[in-house]
Parts: sequence; C-alpha cells; structure tokens
Amino acid sequence: MIRDPRTWRAWEARLQRNTPPDPEENLRIFWTLLAMARDAGVWPPEDPLEGLEVDLDLARKVNTYVKPPGNPRPRPG
Repeated sequence: MIRDPRTWRAWEARLQRNTPPDPEENLRIFWTLLAMARDAGVWPPEDPLEGLEVDLDLARKVNTYVKPPGNPRPRPG
C-alpha cells in the first residue's frame, strides 16, 4: 500500500528520468500484447470501422479546443 503518494510520484519520476528508453523491450511488449489479443480472439476486430464515429467526434473536439483566457505560458526563444 502506498502511504505517501507524493514520495511515490517523485520516485517514479526519478526512475523514468534515469532509465534510458529501450526500443527492443518496447517491441517485445508490443508483440506480447498483440499475441495475447489474438489468443483472446479480440484482434483483429470483426468490424474495423466500429467506434470510428466516437474517434472522429473526439478529434473534432480536440482540434477545435480554444484555450481559455488567462496567463499564457511564455514561448521559449
């Protein structure tokens, strides 16, 4: 059980900063998850277009988002 979430988040952040990315490990995880999805019978999907409307609606909302007025962050440079 995590007793101090702030300390835990700081530890996780340090771990991520100090651990170099490992593309080979990431690919191994990807292929393992793909094999698990195939074994479970959920990949490939029966209808590849299922849920497309939801994705398009979300994309429209994200792309039309207007930043609320306030204190803008200064641009570097």
